[in-house]
This record gives sequence, C-alpha cells and structure tokens, in this order.
Amino acid sequence: MSLFRNVLTVGGATLASRVLGFLRDTLIAATLGGGAAADAFIVAFRLPNLFRRLFAEGAFAAAFVPLFVRRRAEAGEAAARRFAGEALAGLTAAVVAVTALAMVFAPTLVDLLAPGFATDPAKRDLAILLARICLPYLPAITVVALLSGLMNADRRFLVPALAPVVLNLVLIGSLLGLAGGGIVGPAAATALAWGVAAAGVAQVGLLAGAAMRAGLTPDRAAPRLTPETRRLVRLGLPGLLAGAMSEINVVVGTMLASTTAGAVSWLYYADRLYQLPLGVVGIAIGQVLLPEITHRIAAGDAAATSEVQNRALEFALVLALPAAAALMLLADPIVRVLFERGAFTAADGTAAARALAIFAAGLPAFVLVKVFAPAFYAREDTATPMVVGGLAVGVNVVLSLALLPVVGWIAVAIATAAAGWVNAALLFGRLVGRGHWRVDATARRRLPRLLLATAAMAAAVAGAHAGLGTAFAAGSDFATKAAALAGLVGLGLAVHGGLVLLLGVVDPTRPKGFDAARRDASPSEASCSRPTDRA
Repeated sequence: MSLFRNVLTVGGATLASRVLGFLRDTLIAATLGGGAAADAFIVAFRLPNLFRRLFAEGAFAAAFVPLFVRRRAEAGEAAARRFAGEALAGLTAAVVAVTALAMVFAPTLVDLLAPGFATDPAKRDLAILLARICLPYLPAITVVALLSGLMNADRRFLVPALAPVVLNLVLIGSLLGLAGGGIVGPAAATALAWGVAAAGVAQVGLLAGAAMRAGLTPDRAAPRLTPETRRLVRLGLPGLLAGAMSEINVVVGTMLASTTAGAVSWLYYADRLYQLPLGVVGIAIGQVLLPEITHRIAAGDAAATSEVQNRALEFALVLALPAAAALMLLADPIVRVLFERGAFTAADGTAAARALAIFAAGLPAFVLVKVFAPAFYAREDTATPMVVGGLAVGVNVVLSLALLPVVGWIAVAIATAAAGWVNAALLFGRLVGRGHWRVDATARRRLPRLLLATAAMAAAVAGAHAGLGTAFAAGSDFATKAAALAGLVGLGLAVHGGLVLLLGVVDPTRPKGFDAARRDASPSEASCSRPTDRA
C-alpha cells in the first residue's frame, strides 16, 4: 500500500475519532459547561493522557518500531516476537508502578498541574478524586501502545488508528446516559471518569484481538533486562524526555490558565478543535512515516528515503495550510456552532474562539514536527528531538510568563504557537545540516504554488464570511449558523482543491498525486515485510 493510502487510512480513522471527539466535547460542554466540574474533569483527564503520551505513545513508539523492524530483519520473526514480549512485560511493570505512585500522590500532581485550584477546595478535591479514577487507564493504554507499534511496524495501520474511536464511543455513551438521567455537576464528572477507565479495557480488547488475528501476539515473558531491552531503554529515555518537553508546554499552560476562572476549559475546547487537522494530517503522517523510513534506511535506499520524506512534506502542507487559514478566519463561528449551547455561554464561546485562532497560527508547525521527527527516530536518534524540544519549552515558558501580565490567559495560546514554530525550524535545520533531508526539485516547485493557493482560498473565505455576517448574529438560530458555516467550509474546499490542481501542486496524472515510487526492497527487507493493512 502506498504512503498516500496508508496516511489516508490512518487519517480517516483519526478523523472519525476526532469527529466523535467533537461530539463528546459538545456533550461535555453541555453537561459540565465551563465551571468547576468541567475544570476538575479536564485536569484529571490530562493526567493519564500526560503519562500515556510520555510512557506509551511518545518515547516507546519512537524507540520500539525501528528496533523491532531491525530485529526481525536480522534475526527473524521468532526473535522479534520474543523481543516484543520482553518489551511488553518490562514496560507494563514500570507503568503499573508509576500509576500506583501517581494515585498515591494525586493531590500533589493536581496542585502542580492546577495551582489555581487551591483557592477552591471543593474543585481541588473533585479533581483529585477524578484523577485517581482515571489513572488506571494508563496501564491499559500502554498495552495498546505496544500492540499498535507491532502492527504499525508490520504496516498494519487501521486497527491501531481506530483505538481512540473506542474511547470516544464509551465516553459518548456515558454522557448520553448522564443526560438521560438528568445527572449534572460533580456526579456527572465522576461517572465520566469511570468511563475513561472502562474505555482502556475496551481498547486493550480491540488491539489484542487484532494482533492475534494478524499473528503478531508477543511472546509471554517476565520483566528482565536483556541486551535488546537495554537498548530500548537507552533509546527510549531521550524520547521520554523529548515527550516530556512537549507535555511541559501543556502543564505550564494549565497552571497559568488555572488562575483565571474558566480559562482551563476555554483552552481545552480550542485545543480540541485545532487537534482535528493535527490528528488527521500530522499524527497520521508521523505514524505512517516512521516505519516507512525505517524500512528504507534498513534497505540502504537513500533515494527512496528522500522521495518519501519530500512527498510526505508536500502532502502534510497541502492539508495543514488551508486548515490553519480556515481555523484562523472562522474561529468564532466554528466555536459557536459546535459548542455554544446548554451551560456553554456566549462569553465562553468568545474566549475559546480567541484561543483557537492563535492555536491555528501554529498548526502548520505542529504538523511539520510530526513530519520531521520520524527522520530522527528511524535512525535511532532520540536525543536530538529531546534537545530541540527542550529549547522549544524554554520559548514557551518565557513567552507565557512575559505575556501573562500583558494579555492575560491568552498568553498560553500565543506561547504554544510560537514554541511549535521554534521546534519545527530547529528540527528541519538539523536534518538539512546532517544531510538527512534535501528538499528536491519537485517540492521546491510545488510549495510556493501551495502558498498561493492557500492565500487565494483565505481571501475567498474571508470575503464570503463578511457577506454572511448576519447569519452568525446573536439572534440567528442554530440551523442558520450551521448552514452558513458549512457553506464557507465548502467554498474553501472548492477554491483550494481547484487551485492545487490548476497550479500543479498535485499531479493528477500520477496515482494519488503524491505517491513516492515504491522501490524494490532489499532481500533482508523483503524477508521481514508483510502485506500492508488488510483490516
């Protein structure tokens, strides 16, 4: 299966998850609003998500996939499955221990993440309770992460990408049950936290069944340090710190926002909106690109590696640039159509829209980080993203603290976007400097045309939005607002899609427009590769 089709597979599944996530967040907004219960749940939910990204998705995926691919190429299938079993046992044992400690020290963690809650003891106590309920989600998602890594290394992307759908379905079911029972406030937040824990169990079942059907079940093993697991730890530790660097941005933002009532929720809802294109484009490309580059480097095919990287860059920006422009221009109507109902007021909508527009300015950078980072991880270099991430965190912290007295809580969004651009620029500079990335002639021809297409689309959408101003007025009903927003989105898609074809950004004469030519794999790669995702 081509790079393009694999990205579409993951992106499509991610899109489904994010659409369900919007429905979930709309229900959360309607059920919990922007008050104390919502703030407490969001902070509590961020704790397992923080550890999940650090231990399961970030460092582990970056270190495990290249090692598993090489182990299978050099020593065969049996040795690779034994390595996977040892990795699963060791990682699970470590995460269970971390989870137990986190539950014990949940009050300290909540105080660190949301110091502003100290002025509201009831909200702080609720956040501690919800955190302890949510934290057992972490060991479950760790197992999911390893099984997902196995399947991705085997170029099976669909089922791992569907795992987040399960989480959203469980939470949506919980929220609908709460609405049906008229349960609101702290009781609703507590029930929702139990839904998070239940979703982890359901996700394990989904991935375990898929891995078993694919013949990728890891061997059973006791936690122990073998030469392979030691190498995994050595590669994983810098990746862990790199992931920690990016998560510090979230922690700093939450800490600063917690000093303003409602700001944690406003930033959360804005974050969820710009995470849609980031997930569909950036995360999907990063997830597919890591095994693709790893296989080509293992085969010693530098030309194929460069081709894959450049086409991935083009494909990412074709989607990310217009998405960023649209979110910046249409932040206010998007937030109002999706969230402004129930306990979510017009003032909440205005604040969340401000944050969304600023986050959107950093969206292309966040996507580029997902494109550039696999080029390091595939070469077993997890240290460089760690160092670069640390510099970006420094930018985030300094800007947040400097701007907070001037512009208030919105400084969090400004600093986050700026840190994203610093991260992307430094990663790209290191790749070019080491000779690991060369922007080829095709990319140099297409990218300026893409910028022109995006600018034209933005002008068209801005003009149409101005002409539809009355449709989004306070007195307009939901159907009118939704229809006007759909029309603006459709206009943007039509203008941008037509221009990228007219200007030659996408070549319609080539299959899928962006596909890198598949080169013959080396004998070692051919012996270890399996067909792509057939789920």
